[in-house]
Amino acid sequence: MSFGYQVLGFGSGGGGTVYDVNYLVVAGGAGGGSGGGGGAGGYRTSEDSAVMEVEPGDYTITIGASSGPMPGNVPSPNGGNSIFNIITSAGGGGSPGAPGALAGGSGGAAGGAGNTPPVSPSQGNNGGPSGQSGGGGPGGGAGGVGRDSSVSGSSVEYAGGGGGGGYIPNPAPGPATDGGGNGAARTGVGSNATNGKGGGGGGNGVDGTPTNGRGGTGVVIVSAPADATLTVAPGTNTTSTAPGGEKVATFTVSGTLTVE
Repeated sequence: MSFGYQVLGFGSGGGGTVYDVNYLVVAGGAGGGSGGGGGAGGYRTSEDSAVMEVEPGDYTITIGASSGPMPGNVPSPNGGNSIFNIITSAGGGGSPGAPGALAGGSGGAAGGAGNTPPVSPSQGNNGGPSGQSGGGGPGGGAGGVGRDSSVSGSSVEYAGGGGGGGYIPNPAPGPATDGGGNGAARTGVGSNATNGKGGGGGGNGVDGTPTNGRGGTGVVIVSAPADATLTVAPGTNTTSTAPGGEKVATFTVSGTLTVE
């Protein structure tokens, strides 16, 4: 993994040692609602833009919570934001109910706006039957495809949208990939998304009022050069060494990253 390209100057100042780190920040996904799949959490990574410059010290990490599951026609609220330093990824947009689909990192099914608030490169897409990372629409719409990241040292898929639930005359459930939850058949319960991947929850079957699927919690991964030391708290989070020698910290719950 390269550390030699453009850097974002986000260090705390004061001179001394500075590390160029790669990062992945995925927000919490939204649950499904009223047959539609939930939107995936926003996805932001140095692989799309630039490495981040950090100095030794403590950094607060926030992991976005999932939303849902919600019963029947009650719309799921948005997932929670994930934050590392000045990088914030927005929670996924909730799926439709009476208020309609919600905007978020990726939008909830049936028209929720993605990349909200807007950042460049985009953190997600609009919701719809096949919008990337958005929730799948009612009637078996597939959840949007997520993204692969290699910040951890190996390629892993994140931030897939939830599949849509079925209804007459389209009873088949919509599938999901990349951590999202599958939609349900027309009278079934939507599947939950995978925690730690920020996917959207699956939509329930529209014919009846079964429960929608829950969104997945977010994740933050930081990769530093081999000569750095990374410590995480609490111990639920982990550190590892990538095949190339980089030090990797993976956060699945909110905590503190210490860089030395």
